Amino acid sequence: MVKIGLLGSGFVADFYMDGLRDVPGAEVVANYSRSEKRAQEFGKRHGIPRQYTTMDALCADPDVQMVVIGLPNHLHLDAVRVATAAKKAMVCTKPLARSASEAAEMVRLARSAGVMHGYAETEVFSPDVMKARAIIESGAVGDLLTIRAREAHSGPHAAHFWNAQLAGGGALLDMGCHTIEAARYLFGKEHAIKDVFAWGATLVHKEKTTGEDNAVLLLRLDDGRTSLTEASWTAKGGMELRNEIYGTKGRIVTDTSSTRVRAFIEESAGYLMEKADAETGWVFPIPDEARVYGYQEEMRYFVECFANKAMPRENFVDGYVVNCVIDAAYASMKSGHWEPVNVDRSVVG
Repeated sequence: MVKIGLLGSGFVADFYMDGLRDVPGAEVVANYSRSEKRAQEFGKRHGIPRQYTTMDALCADPDVQMVVIGLPNHLHLDAVRVATAAKKAMVCTKPLARSASEAAEMVRLARSAGVMHGYAETEVFSPDVMKARAIIESGAVGDLLTIRAREAHSGPHAAHFWNAQLAGGGALLDMGCHTIEAARYLFGKEHAIKDVFAWGATLVHKEKTTGEDNAVLLLRLDDGRTSLTEASWTAKGGMELRNEIYGTKGRIVTDTSSTRVRAFIEESAGYLMEKADAETGWVFPIPDEARVYGYQEEMRYFVECFANKAMPRENFVDGYVVNCVIDAAYASMKSGHWEPVNVDRSVVG
């Protein structure tokens, strides 16, 4: 039995608990929130025996073997400092950090502590995207040429996302981190991302944020192939999670937020899906949402890695590379030119 301590009590923490629910050999024994009330409510809702109001106290719990970090971006580095000081294995939500420099420090801390570190990028654990990779590896679509991805909804649910200075960025950081790592996963990580061209603007939510609420990112591999990302916080009608993958002999389309369930209702039925913009009329609920998005598969995988003393295929180094790409993208937004992706070889190993 792998015993887990969960840092966080917000939206993504609930998803992690849903993802862990059916993972054999996993037990969440403690949870943390800065608010004692929120910590107690979260623990009661999910049947967690112990609650803490400091990260130090949770990481000092001798029963906790692996720490899952489900906190706002600005707290990730502090959480890793505390967890590595206690020699705890870690799994951190996306994006790994607010910048490549923060992410590099997290990699170095994890290595110095000699602990397992997992990067919880759900996109590359989504059954749809994993199936797409399997089709690519089979050779059925020939040589992979280009990818077009869209991640969009009508805006974040929590205030900390809207504070661009605190969060580290806007829609590109929040949504684009998914598509960047998906491109690396689908093209193959042996193909480095050479440079990027990006645009971003605050088109709608000027009263809420100084960060971009819409962005476009074109990344180019060292062999010239490309991936195009559209990221938006202004798309009405619910979540969009889409990949179009083109090869010399075919194409693959994944549409993770689509559902075979639709209903017309005049009264609210409660929670339907993440970022649903309507509770009545035509609605499109997603059954088993945690599995569809990749939470269940990633949690199962990280628990297995810990039990088998293996380093995950998605770890802090991957999160660092994603942050390097995003840093270059923000530089491109300012310069209006292609910008190189600068990766420190001592960090990636």
